[in-house]
Amino acid sequence: MRKVCVVITARPSYSRIRTALEALRKRNDIELQILAAASALLDRYGSVVDEIERDGFDVTRKVYMVLEGEQPLTMAKTTGLGMIELATALDNLQPDFVVTIADRHETLATAVASAYMNIPLVHIQGGEITGSIDEKVRHAITKLADYHLVSTEQAAERVLRMGEEPGTVIVTGCPSIDIAAGVLAQPALDFDPMQKYGGVGAELDLSSGYLVVLQHSVTTEHELARRQVQETLHAVAESEMPTLWFWPNPDAGSDGTSRGIRAFREAHRGGNLHFFKNMSPTDFLRVVYHSRCLVGNSSAGIRECSFLGVPVVNIGSRQAGRDRGTNVVDVDHDRTSIAGAIRRQAAKGRLSSDLLYGDGKAGPRIAEALARIAPRVEKRLSY
Repeated sequence: MRKVCVVITARPSYSRIRTALEALRKRNDIELQILAAASALLDRYGSVVDEIERDGFDVTRKVYMVLEGEQPLTMAKTTGLGMIELATALDNLQPDFVVTIADRHETLATAVASAYMNIPLVHIQGGEITGSIDEKVRHAITKLADYHLVSTEQAAERVLRMGEEPGTVIVTGCPSIDIAAGVLAQPALDFDPMQKYGGVGAELDLSSGYLVVLQHSVTTEHELARRQVQETLHAVAESEMPTLWFWPNPDAGSDGTSRGIRAFREAHRGGNLHFFKNMSPTDFLRVVYHSRCLVGNSSAGIRECSFLGVPVVNIGSRQAGRDRGTNVVDVDHDRTSIAGAIRRQAAKGRLSSDLLYGDGKAGPRIAEALARIAPRVEKRLSY
């Protein structure tokens, strides 16, 4: 049997691969190995590994590699430590293929370790454009990867322009859209988010509509993270709409984002905000689907919300350049601009579904590709 090791390092990584894991698990020609690492193991970011196991997957290895500090220095050291620890884990597991997801700094550690160990590397979601350090990481992984399972035709064209061989680039769509398709098929919000997931903050009545906020630090602007999140906090408070706010990812500057949230929460007790660490991917998208608007700078606003038809206020440069649908309005880190955009977007109601990032069948396509591609570790620039 072909051994496929999927490395999951963070909350978004799991939602970006879950349906592919389900399809791989069903195959009798694949031995699925799941390696959970980095913030996916940490309670402060919602213990994604627990969610993976609740979904019935066996976690083959756990790799602890995150250094505290949430600064550029600790991101670099976390990546270096990850290369060391992941190399040991891969040596023990001896997979035939390694799968790395998207563009977080930990994925670069996976890519370098795999490349130096002559293990064929498959990259999910290459060829996209964003701001921040993610842009450099994503394209560096493209040059280290042996196969590219991309989300869109535009992404495939970019990977080819980077000199990758046409036979190694496969358009599959994004697996998170598969989850969104399941939500559209069964859209009922049949749980109370606060009762099911706890969190902290005001007890909110969601019956008349609400906002969802996901705002992460921008690593190339990490020193501005606290000020930037304060602008969003004031704008959302001004809206007076009940708001479900999700904790940021562990990037440089996220400590500033967290401090800004905590300080605002202490100064504005009660109010219209409730904070969560994490939810299951399906529950999260159900919550987003029933919201009036998603606010912040998460790729979920660009990807899943385009399919779900949810209006989005995208703030700042973190998603600069990413292909997007008409559901997204872009604003700067200015509370007046953000508040005005929230009012306009929240008044729009449900929008039409956009298939830019897939049709809901990416997981089986990824599994099929992983079952049939030929092992390769040699590559040449194609031009």
